[in-house]
Amino acid sequence: MAQSDKYHLHLETVRKRPEHFHLSEAAWQSAAHRHSQLAQQVRVTIGYDGETLEEALKTADFMINSLPPKERLRERAPKLKWIQTTGAGVDTLLPLDWLPEGITLTNNRGAHGEKAEDSCALALLALHTRLPETLQFQRDRVWKQILTAPIAGQTALILGFGDLGQGAGRAAKKLGMKVIAVTRNGKAAAPADAAFPVERIDEALPLADYLIVTTPTTPETRGLVPARRLDLLKHGAGVINIGRAALMDYVRLREKLESGELCGAVLDVFEQEPLPPDSPWWTVRNVIVTPHISCDTPGYIDRLLDRWFENFGRFVAGQPFENAVDRRWGY
Repeated sequence: MAQSDKYHLHLETVRKRPEHFHLSEAAWQSAAHRHSQLAQQVRVTIGYDGETLEEALKTADFMINSLPPKERLRERAPKLKWIQTTGAGVDTLLPLDWLPEGITLTNNRGAHGEKAEDSCALALLALHTRLPETLQFQRDRVWKQILTAPIAGQTALILGFGDLGQGAGRAAKKLGMKVIAVTRNGKAAAPADAAFPVERIDEALPLADYLIVTTPTTPETRGLVPARRLDLLKHGAGVINIGRAALMDYVRLREKLESGELCGAVLDVFEQEPLPPDSPWWTVRNVIVTPHISCDTPGYIDRLLDRWFENFGRFVAGQPFENAVDRRWGY
């Protein structure tokens, strides 16, 4: 196939992003080898920090770019049909009023559930056994015992029940816990034992022994758990956030943790990342801070490119894309 007959895919990377998100030449060549027949239909350009983006946009049919240009996109990219992001959340791109009709936006939803399951199992057991405090006792050289019952029979309340939420649910069920999901429509498949619609979240929160936040940030979810809703949690409950910090009132959360009203928290996401050295979160005794690693794995871009090729195969066959972002809901 002549170069002029091939679809043009542009890969764009921000250098300051973690290396496992970089769309490198080596990563592309490896993926093209795995999908050799489809790769023959594509010519690829690779850019960093927008240095070659304007030229690429003139002929690009597809783009993998988590921060696509928003201004006059149709004018600058007259052939563009499809943008793929590297992550699952697209909150930095909302609202999608900048996205021209005829361009589909897809995310990497579905790539994080297995690691989320591992991370939530670890977090649940760490909080239940009061591990953050025990580690602080170790640093303080204090021999103090905290005894806890088995976690089986406790209730995990999970906000959002997509890929991450279902991973969290599987972790909780394997520990013998009851799983309650809070979803937009009040419906959730296995492994949820029960589900509440988001309008009834105030009824659900007091049931939680452990609150697990997995939802993306959208106009509807931002601020979903303000101070008054944190106050609905039972005394001694724990909090795990692997979704987004913008969903919760972190000031009130820290107050409740420092006062002992909550048993502890495992927080993987913060409004400012990296978390500044002077942040008070580093020193809260019953908190484990993780640097946004709960759902990502080595080889992340390899799996992203495999998913891209799967969707490209659907495009070639005239089938709809998987993981298309709904303009109404922002995920």
